[in-house]
Amino acid sequence: MSGVTGLLRHQRARMGGRDPHEEHRTATPLELLFDLTFVVAFGIAADELAHYLVEEHVKAGLLGFTLGTFSVIWAWINFSWFASAYDTDDWIYRLTTMVQMVGVIILALGLPVMFESIDEGETVNNGVMVAGYIVMRVAMVFQWGRAARQDPQRRSACNTYITTILVAQAGWLALAIAQTSIVQTFVGVALLTSVELLGPVIAEKWKGGTPWHAHHITERYGLLVIIALGEGVIGTIASLTALVGPDGAGWTLDAVLLAVAGTALTFGMWWTYFIVPSAQVLHVHRERSFGWGYWQIPLIAAVVGTGAGLHVAAYYLEEESKLGAGDTVLTVVVPVAVYAFGIFGVYSLLTRTFDGFHVLLVAITTVFVIAPLVMAAGGASMASCLLVLALSPWVTVVGYEWRGHAHNARVLEQLTATEPADAA
Repeated sequence: MSGVTGLLRHQRARMGGRDPHEEHRTATPLELLFDLTFVVAFGIAADELAHYLVEEHVKAGLLGFTLGTFSVIWAWINFSWFASAYDTDDWIYRLTTMVQMVGVIILALGLPVMFESIDEGETVNNGVMVAGYIVMRVAMVFQWGRAARQDPQRRSACNTYITTILVAQAGWLALAIAQTSIVQTFVGVALLTSVELLGPVIAEKWKGGTPWHAHHITERYGLLVIIALGEGVIGTIASLTALVGPDGAGWTLDAVLLAVAGTALTFGMWWTYFIVPSAQVLHVHRERSFGWGYWQIPLIAAVVGTGAGLHVAAYYLEEESKLGAGDTVLTVVVPVAVYAFGIFGVYSLLTRTFDGFHVLLVAITTVFVIAPLVMAAGGASMASCLLVLALSPWVTVVGYEWRGHAHNARVLEQLTATEPADAA
């Protein structure tokens, strides 16, 4: 009976590290709950970008979106890689995660103020965002400190994470207090981002590393991509509402085409993401996790940006945008192109292979990316332009299902033929 009670209660557990080869390791309900806060953060970032684009405040929109989405995604990365290595799911871990969720919410609430300050063009007001990071990182340092004490074998790696987190956070706090100009802020951002990105490299490569789980972490990234794709669904609904709502023309042919375009674009982006054999490769070649993991940042930002672009299209259809048809289509084309070509980049980076067939797929994809801009310039409807753009990720889908899967199978066979002696 006491054994059953021990399983049901979330008693304090030793944070000694998870088994990186643990079978059937999947995302936990707590991780899924934590991810909900990023639904809000991505939604605010996308809404702010769309708002500033339709007002033709492109500089403020792009700079704010870049800083905002990096901050949001990096906050998620900090938590998720730690959780993959040290999730004990005891009551201490659960409550600490709740504190981190509060930090994410504060960060999200600070995004509009940051966008507005950039638009005003004097100083960058990221004080609320930094406050959110302080909350998250107090909890994160506590987690790493607990791991350092209870996992002596990896104490050096844990302490490295603590050091880089504290150094970077001190820098972010200094920037917030100083109320620096836009140029000064982004120079500081570049320097501090280097510290942020370098910390895990030092810890994992030269300080012993942590026992993160390859299949688990790739599933976690996939779930974050799905959350980001939700912005595409919301953007599609917003555009449809503009056409079929009380002030719209109802369910016309354009409305049907728009519904198909938004859904097909979102679905195609989802399909292409999961073509990349991330888990299988990282399980064997853990050293490739840095390029793979960091490449995900612009990839996920592009997914969120696609949702923002569809919001811009909704404003255009409601005649509440200062942008013309061509510029409106461009707001969707750019993030879709970044994502579509980024998928090929992450595949090549991860597998260390090059297939001539990919060149053909990229060339055909380019046609479907450029064609909507030409169509918009020629007076085609917004729905028609977006429908053609929606075909761009499907080039990769069809190419993979027709021929690419065989290349993928050969690559995996070669990469997994012999696992390295130290897979942990």
